[in-house]
Amino acid sequence: MSSVIIVPVALVLLIFVLSGFRIANQYERAVVLRLGRYHSTREPGLYWLIPAIEQQRKVDMRTVTAAVEQQETITKDNVPIKVNAVVWYRIVNPMASVLEVKNIDTAVIQVALTTLRTGIGQHSLDEVLKEQEAVANVIQGKIDAVTEPWGVKVVRVEMKNVEIPQSMQRVMAQEAEALREKRARIIKAQAEFEAAEQLRKASEIIMQNPAGLELRRMQMITEVGAEQNTMTIIMMPSEFVAMAKSIANLGKASS
Repeated sequence: MSSVIIVPVALVLLIFVLSGFRIANQYERAVVLRLGRYHSTREPGLYWLIPAIEQQRKVDMRTVTAAVEQQETITKDNVPIKVNAVVWYRIVNPMASVLEVKNIDTAVIQVALTTLRTGIGQHSLDEVLKEQEAVANVIQGKIDAVTEPWGVKVVRVEMKNVEIPQSMQRVMAQEAEALREKRARIIKAQAEFEAAEQLRKASEIIMQNPAGLELRRMQMITEVGAEQNTMTIIMMPSEFVAMAKSIANLGKASS
């Protein structure tokens, strides 16, 4: 009779013990509640829970990538824009993520939505467009400050896309065109200034030796004659003509 009772009892105890074993993956942590109160956080691997006494909530410790839906907001200089963002976050305190907030993923996304709108409103349009990384870092810090009590660490925030009104796009295009034209004029003026400076230096050298001016004149005539022209008009200085006549007269006298 006793053996008939012992066998079922042993079987029940075995089932009771075996039903308490649990396994957590390497990227998971198990938050254990005993009779509704926090008891411990179990590490990855095999562990045992008291059936019907202890309950667990597994927490994924991997980084989560969450897309923040497009938000329409107004910049500091009163320009309406639409912004998409992406938030990377992970749980660093499993106990807080279970006990302090009901749905951690929804909570983080909602904080990111509101913080994105208020954060953009504290920067001008130029800052949002040209310094996106700096603006995103500020927003990341604000989100992280809110989610820290929940055991969540915001790893990174990036603005995926920034849309501005068509009228503002035309204004920015005109401004960019004006800047390009300004740079082109400055470069052209600088080139003319450098060319004038070089001509001034050349003229000073030529004035020190008038014969150099005549040589330069002859060189220019040679360059003009090299082109395909039917007729070339050459203007010679009177001193050069007088010198040529003197040389010719000396040649006649010697003959």
